[in-house]
Amino acid sequence: MKKKKLIIPFGVALVPIFFFLSLLYYAEMPLGESHAVYTVDIPRGASFNRIVSILDEAGMVKHRLFFYLLAFSQNAAGHIRAGEYELAKSMSPIEILRKLVKGKIKEYRITFTEDITLSEVAARLASYKLAEETAFMNLASDREFLASLGIEGPSLEGFLFPDTYRLDRSMETGEIIRIMVHQFWKRITPEMLNRAKELGLTIQEIVTLASIIGKESGNKEEKPLVSAVFHNRLKRGMKLQSDPTAVYDLHNGSGIIKKRHLQNNTPHNTYRISGLPPGPIANPGIGSLQAALYPASVDYLYFVSKNDGTHHFSANFTDHKAAVSRYQNKKEKEMI
Repeated sequence: MKKKKLIIPFGVALVPIFFFLSLLYYAEMPLGESHAVYTVDIPRGASFNRIVSILDEAGMVKHRLFFYLLAFSQNAAGHIRAGEYELAKSMSPIEILRKLVKGKIKEYRITFTEDITLSEVAARLASYKLAEETAFMNLASDREFLASLGIEGPSLEGFLFPDTYRLDRSMETGEIIRIMVHQFWKRITPEMLNRAKELGLTIQEIVTLASIIGKESGNKEEKPLVSAVFHNRLKRGMKLQSDPTAVYDLHNGSGIIKKRHLQNNTPHNTYRISGLPPGPIANPGIGSLQAALYPASVDYLYFVSKNDGTHHFSANFTDHKAAVSRYQNKKEKEMI
């Protein structure tokens, strides 16, 4: 009888030890052999029960009870960050939990090129499911939100600095916008602000001019020359007559510019309005911003494309007309 009494307590004592060892084994063992990567999206505000269900549906949970116990033993249940994760069955439960708690979210490395427009930025973000296009555009013209970003104009256009960004789906639309606008203000130095004042122009006007320069020429060396043409025209009270401004307000603004477009009665069309348009027509890079602030010291008033990425510049209309005849004859026929 004494032996039996000793065996029973000893057996009971082994149960928690066995359970603990089983949990350790479960924690460290891979779910399977497959190295295939699965994308799992943890929504913002999801409860831990919902998170476990999402993981289970993706095949990333084996033995829910053990997974719950492991999560609570690691104090992980309330510390999982929302976002999009890349997980594989070759990972162990403890590796999955650590990744979720550390917030190792899938990132999207996106490059926004110089002179991309606001609507193009919205479409690009939407294509990666990083923002909803309509919501982005609505926020882009929210005056209260713009004021919080230090933007006095009616839109974000011009202030989304073209650069390479690492973004993820846990970010809200406003957060993504703030990141891009912060990069703009980071690149605008006190010297640039002082230079704008010397020219008698606001930052909004400098960005507007820079956006036109960028759309007119992608050639870094000639940007100051393009800038000089526009500065000289503004001083003389001449219309800027910039082709890209004529199609900015149109749905086909990124398409081929034709003669008929130059007659459009739209707010930004500098063939119809005098002075600068009411706001930028794209998001310029630092080269265009510098060119807008520091135009070349030349007397040019005209330029025409040479159809090779560069332009011919003229100081008077007679020379300009000859240049147009020389470089644009073939192109004119295509634009009719």
